[in-house]
Amino acid sequence: MATGPEREAGADLAERAGPTDISDPLIRTEARKAFVWIGMAALLALTVFLAQSLLVIFGGIVFGALIDGGARLIGKVLKIPRGLRVGMVLLLALLFLLWVGRFAGSQIAMQAAELPATIESQFRHGLTWLHAHGIQPRITELRGMAQEALGGIGQVTRVVGGLIGVVTTLFLILVLGIYFALEPRLYQRGVGWMLPIDRRDHFETTVEMMGQALRRLMFGRLIGMTVEGLFTWAMLQFYGVPMAVLLGLITGMLAFLPNIGAPISGMIMILVGFSGGYEMGLYTIVVYLLIHLIDGYLIVPMIARKTVDLPPALVLATQLIMGVLFGLLGLALADPLVAMIKIWLEREADRNGGGKTAAGLEASA
Repeated sequence: MATGPEREAGADLAERAGPTDISDPLIRTEARKAFVWIGMAALLALTVFLAQSLLVIFGGIVFGALIDGGARLIGKVLKIPRGLRVGMVLLLALLFLLWVGRFAGSQIAMQAAELPATIESQFRHGLTWLHAHGIQPRITELRGMAQEALGGIGQVTRVVGGLIGVVTTLFLILVLGIYFALEPRLYQRGVGWMLPIDRRDHFETTVEMMGQALRRLMFGRLIGMTVEGLFTWAMLQFYGVPMAVLLGLITGMLAFLPNIGAPISGMIMILVGFSGGYEMGLYTIVVYLLIHLIDGYLIVPMIARKTVDLPPALVLATQLIMGVLFGLLGLALADPLVAMIKIWLEREADRNGGGKTAAGLEASA
């Protein structure tokens, strides 16, 4: 048992300043700022290190928003539990994929196998035409360009045919999306619980706005993919363009990528069209222009009016950066990611400006 002098010595030690105690208020304030900046730098480094995993999680959120939108539409007609509505959405999607595989799977596979050879043949015709007009390009450069083009086309056809090399990533996105769609409020409340009490209402409102915009963005994207794919298939089939089913499917799938998808699908379509003659090639150019008009003057404005109006240059720059960093997955998720960041920044600006920032921007516009 401690004696009186020992207790006094212990109390004196407990009252002494430790190595982490700073008596000067100014130095203490600056030290706290330094720790905040160090923490932010560590968080940024951790985000960079986990960027691929975070992108997969965001992909699950996007897919979950798509399922959630379908479940909400069914809920307007059928008053059944949410789990059943989500199951109905997934069942309808599975039936559609089975229908595509049953009625067009073999035809698409055959056309996908023929597409690289058709593109290579058109490349050789173009090289012959250049030689006939006195243009002598370097063979090594053209060969490298051809290999890159054929490699890219091969990737597209593999994706179209279902030969995807990132099965694990897609499976994780599907599973995460289903979990998010089944109980979105559970995860929303969990994240909000980790925030200070005075910021939870602001967070809830921001998440609701993000979810609504994301659902409408995905719904508009699905409409665009369906309209452009069916329109391309019908127009090419009407004129007898080879591989009309495959080209319609490629156009519909690449319509998910704004700014980038249309030129890629248009280039492939035009090259296939010129394999059937100049008249067919000119016809495919007209079809591509019509698709571009539909996308630029009907679908994109409708999506922007219902969701977030994004500057095309900003979206394209983000797509290029995300595509280089994360490949096809980053390219596909760049557009919704920019939309969510824009909503968050606008909400923070409104909060810091007392709700006057957005009104001022609208008045100046």
